[in-house]
Amino acid sequence: MRNGSGVLIAVIARRPGFEARLPADRFKLVTAVAAFAIPALVLLILILIGGKSWPAITHFGPGFLISRQWDPNRLQFGALPFIWGTLATSAIALLLAIPIGVGVALFLAEQGAARIRGAIGIGVELLAAIPSVVYGIWGLYILAPWLLLHVSQPVSKSLGWLAPFMGPTNQFSVFTASIVLAVMVLPTMASVSREVIKAVPSNLREASFALGATWWETTWEVILVVARPGILGATVLALGRALGETIAVTMTIGNATNVPTPLFAPAYSIASLIANEFTDAQGQGVLYPAAILELALVLMVITLLVNFLALRLVRRVSRDGAPAR
Repeated sequence: MRNGSGVLIAVIARRPGFEARLPADRFKLVTAVAAFAIPALVLLILILIGGKSWPAITHFGPGFLISRQWDPNRLQFGALPFIWGTLATSAIALLLAIPIGVGVALFLAEQGAARIRGAIGIGVELLAAIPSVVYGIWGLYILAPWLLLHVSQPVSKSLGWLAPFMGPTNQFSVFTASIVLAVMVLPTMASVSREVIKAVPSNLREASFALGATWWETTWEVILVVARPGILGATVLALGRALGETIAVTMTIGNATNVPTPLFAPAYSIASLIANEFTDAQGQGVLYPAAILELALVLMVITLLVNFLALRLVRRVSRDGAPAR
């Protein structure tokens, strides 16, 4: 009976088209469709936003990207102040979050003191569960006044002759929004970096220690070098969160169209402008809503371009290994 069943299965398996009905083939088909659906969806979003913003694109041309004017009453629109505010706050947030996040990841990835490291790890991950509006309220009522009294004013008095610290200080500024963003992206930076560092083979650490290297030399010359592509990937994820953050930045950046903006002065981001003015733009003709949608298109292009360049960088580092010293 067992031999007869085997012969029957073999005969069915040889039938034309049987392979196409196998579960493995259906799984490949489903995963292929899903893989192609993601870039197709991104392309569709770009096309739809581009179509809605086409009146502004044709009216202002490339000058939209370098113009500083934003006056809905005169129908004069320019994206430069908002591009500047978005890139400045995101860059400063990353400069603050990367060393802290990698340091926390190194601490959490080490062996020993499991309870302490577990508690700290849970606390870091819980930061990601806090809604952005709560971060905004914290920055608005607690962080901003404290930074103004203890950081912005003292630094401006001492280093006001430098361009980044010139001008009157304000509690709602690029610096305040950058601090809030740094706290918001820290969980992503620390969690992903921790997993990457833990994935470094233990024999590399042991070989380094066997050669007489100290803990710091092993960490700097071995662990971080091997984990560099993953840390760059964590940085890209954190940057994507910082570029698109809306509510918390809107509540703390000051919403002023200044460019270039001193560190302690108000600014404006693309996401903040869209959140503040998109509702008001409805029913105000064609050009005003189209200009806001063109800003949304610019934000998407910036995000895609940054991710593309970062992906190329990660692949290059992974392929070439550590840079020559």
